[in-house]
Amino acid sequence: MASMALVLTICFLGFFVPAPSLALSSNNNDFLRCLSANIPSQLVLTPSSPSFTPLLVSSIRNARLVAPATASPPLCIVTPTNTSHVQTAVRCGRRHSVRVRVRSGGHDNEGLSYRSTTPNGQAFAVIDLAKLHAVHVNPHEATAWVETGATVGQLYYRIAKAAPGLGFPASVCPTVGVGGIISGGGIGLMMRKYGLSADNVLDASMVDANGNLLANKKAMGDDLFWAIRGGGGGNFGIVLSWKLRLVAVPPKVTFFKVAKTMEQGAVDTVTKWQTLAPTLPDELSVRVVIQKSQANFQSLYLGNCSTVVATMRSRFPELGVTSADCKEMSWLQYTAYIYFGDAINSKPLEELLLNRSTTLGPFVKNKSDYVKKALTKETWKKIFLWPNGAASGQLILEPHGGIMGRIGAVKIPFPHRSNVLYNIQYVELWNGKEVGGNATPNWIGSLYNFMTPYVSKNPRGAYVNYRDLDIGTNQVVDGMTSYGSAKVWGESYFGPENFRRLAEIKRKVDAGDYFQSEQSVPPFPLKE
Repeated sequence: MASMALVLTICFLGFFVPAPSLALSSNNNDFLRCLSANIPSQLVLTPSSPSFTPLLVSSIRNARLVAPATASPPLCIVTPTNTSHVQTAVRCGRRHSVRVRVRSGGHDNEGLSYRSTTPNGQAFAVIDLAKLHAVHVNPHEATAWVETGATVGQLYYRIAKAAPGLGFPASVCPTVGVGGIISGGGIGLMMRKYGLSADNVLDASMVDANGNLLANKKAMGDDLFWAIRGGGGGNFGIVLSWKLRLVAVPPKVTFFKVAKTMEQGAVDTVTKWQTLAPTLPDELSVRVVIQKSQANFQSLYLGNCSTVVATMRSRFPELGVTSADCKEMSWLQYTAYIYFGDAINSKPLEELLLNRSTTLGPFVKNKSDYVKKALTKETWKKIFLWPNGAASGQLILEPHGGIMGRIGAVKIPFPHRSNVLYNIQYVELWNGKEVGGNATPNWIGSLYNFMTPYVSKNPRGAYVNYRDLDIGTNQVVDGMTSYGSAKVWGESYFGPENFRRLAEIKRKVDAGDYFQSEQSVPPFPLKE
């Protein structure tokens, strides 16, 4: 780590700026002047710059968020290239009452890393970390330091090229930002074997709410290091880099996919999948994508085709997996294939996994749930036939079990462990012009309401990386987030015990609630 550019930059660990009253109107010009005195002008873009809007929308993949983001843009976007730039942005923000929002340049389901949902609210700035994307792999230690602004695809590519035989458990989507996915936990098709992305973090460096550099977990202390591994992004400071434990992957892995229509027994097959998938060998993960009344089974097996076909024939004959359904490939090829499909046959993996240019997709709304008790066949039939979802509605079911069931619910802030069968991601996609701009069609909301009796309760669980403002937003009084209002959504993401601990840590490291958003962890109240 000592060789990394981030640690070699100038940092003033003893510098402290008292938090001002952020309820007061900020002196925006003074803030911008403060930035310009310490950060090169080309790294700070304001709305008057022709490059500002393209940069603002550069990592927005959800068309639903473009209009809100551009209608009430940030005061500026800072694009740091070293640690001191991040420190300056935080210190100038505190001094001149301008809060910052931080993005790593991947995905953000509600856009809270670059927009505010409060019309004409307090000015804020965005710190875009996309230029901090270095990956340093140590094959002998089976570790890697990765800067927060890298994408998962960049991380996968650099690991595989530097250390064949090693990989990292993270998203099936390579365009996700490293900082975001690790901050929220990080599920994927290797989590049953190796756990979440955040379970495999060994160390980190960050800038705290006072603008100080905490160069490693020793400087952070046990509580803060616990909080940043799954406690959600933008809550406690700005993580600059992560030290990761890399995991063993065989020379060839197997990916298979099988589609089942309702006429081919999709309902029965999914009904059985619920309790079978979490009990399969840890090396085998089978997820389901349901769309247009069809179930698409997708699997990663850390081994060869003949073995996984034999396992599926024995354990899950209803799926009818044959060798013709399999593709054997390297782990790196798999990370691209599951997202880009047959494009890997015509384009170099480097071009696919390292390309950060964004293609704006449709309007999207996401929600999530956790299932602890299998749904009946009759319930699944209703779900498959749910109205108005034939073209736009999608369910993604991710199996748990394996090592996920053997890690305690309080080891890191992510609590959804031993008693979970699978996670559900609800995805609604639509053309905004057809349904009236940002108005969300009713498929996702009506199905989510229908599912209430069948999913986790007290609280109803949700995955923070599928952030959903429908489940609650913060109330701010005198510049401070209300703990009571935050519990509504916070306990869904983290569970009651973990959320309370996160708030207690927030009180210690950011008592003035500088890092604040619609779903940011509040400081625990001195009097509850």
